[in-house]
Amino acid sequence: MKILVSWSSGKDSAWTLQTLRSEYPGSVAGLLTSLNETVDRVSMHAVRHDVLRAQAVAAGLPLYTIPLPYPCSNEVYEQRLRDAIARAVTAGFTHVAYGDLFLEDIRRYRETQMVGTGLEPLFPIWGRATGPLAREMVAAGVRARITCVNPRVMPREFAGQEFAEVLDLLPEGVDPCGERGEFHTCVTAGPMFSAPLQITPGEVVERDGFVFADLELAEPLLDPRR
Repeated sequence: MKILVSWSSGKDSAWTLQTLRSEYPGSVAGLLTSLNETVDRVSMHAVRHDVLRAQAVAAGLPLYTIPLPYPCSNEVYEQRLRDAIARAVTAGFTHVAYGDLFLEDIRRYRETQMVGTGLEPLFPIWGRATGPLAREMVAAGVRARITCVNPRVMPREFAGQEFAEVLDLLPEGVDPCGERGEFHTCVTAGPMFSAPLQITPGEVVERDGFVFADLELAEPLLDPRR
């Protein structure tokens, strides 16, 4: 097996990586992330590219990116995804892993996209109860900042906060892992990283109906592979 992890920069994809390393030691060989090429940030999570690269260094894995225009049609997204998957297959990858938890339509969509590509989809944390899972992550040392908040279901003030500190304060109806898009995170530390990221909280802005909290890399991580 040679596994590519669909990496959002958030806690669920980080825990997917941790789970895979436990279940399939030595099989994870890369991270795949889509980027808004207009602003050079992770799609939806709005994490800076240099923070994303620091995560990859801390995880000890090469980073593969899919640049996307903004706005991006589904047709353009799917074509660029197919191109990225074709390159991954050429590089010897056999599986792609996702951090989805319970949304059946999202899982079906991902499975459909992989049909005939040569990559088999994996869902290592699928079906886990999200409340206990969130607390398991925190107990294991995962640290994450909330980088995006849907203000229609959560207070704007949660943007930029530590996930562990607001977990017990989430409004009723908000999934503890934010699986329905209530919030998104950026992981800064955890057992899947060789060292924590040194980040500085930045500006909080509202855009396109969401509240985004910027994170700046205070100190770069040196890549031992270079």
